Amino acid sequence: MTQSLFAITSLCCTLLFSSAVLANDAFKVCADPLHPPYSLKDGSGFENDIAAVFAKQLNLPLEFTWFPQRIGFIRNTLRAPLADNKGYKCNVVMGVPTGYDLALTTKPYYHSSYVLVIAKGRGWDDITSPSELADAAEKRLDNLKIAMFDRGPGTTWLHRNGLIDQGIPYQTMTGDNENNTAMMINKDLRAGKIDMVILWGPMAGYVLGNGGTNNYNVIPLKSNTGMKFDFSISMAVRYGDKIRKERLEKLIDENAQTIQDIIQSYHIPLLPIPKYIPRDDD
Repeated sequence: MTQSLFAITSLCCTLLFSSAVLANDAFKVCADPLHPPYSLKDGSGFENDIAAVFAKQLNLPLEFTWFPQRIGFIRNTLRAPLADNKGYKCNVVMGVPTGYDLALTTKPYYHSSYVLVIAKGRGWDDITSPSELADAAEKRLDNLKIAMFDRGPGTTWLHRNGLIDQGIPYQTMTGDNENNTAMMINKDLRAGKIDMVILWGPMAGYVLGNGGTNNYNVIPLKSNTGMKFDFSISMAVRYGDKIRKERLEKLIDENAQTIQDIIQSYHIPLLPIPKYIPRDDD
């Protein structure tokens, strides 16, 4: 009886504390300072735009903890305690793959796919599907320059279709303090250093938005057995922070159209969000 009463009391205290944090604290976002089109330190980026909508509706100030989104990002942001042990540096990551194993994820708020982006006027305007590129005559492929990353389904596709020799190598995580991967690809496409690239939807959106949508052909890659190109994206909180997760999901539902409008304004290709099945630990 005493143990049950103690458990109930502890639960009530936890709920009250969590509610107080949500009600009185800032909306603290963990973000990359140089990661267009997601986020930049000047406050731009579609994830920052969505965070601003949420903060306004919660009547909370919007605060950011900036850290490059690479290995160690979650450890140095979402899981990093403040020096006084009163909370954490930040409480929300605005975009991670649904089911991401380093954090507790919300229901997805958008679904996108890798696409093949082809610069027009380089001799490849007739390509209307990935299979046509894969089946192109070998002599024609001699002059092809297609970006190839150190990992990802695009590189797997190039391997499987015999196009790896046409690849121009790029790193997924650059470590460059002035240009992220999307920025580099945008510059090199426009300069003619590469003719085409297989990019994740938001990164493709950055290229289209900065290079001019009329200057590129965009061909979606469809998932098949053994090769997945489309993914759902969620927001993330710390494991155990279920009240904040539920509040975010309520905001996602209440602002579904606004969120879609913001993402589409960045020229990001969107697909219908598949049925969401929560994990056991959600």
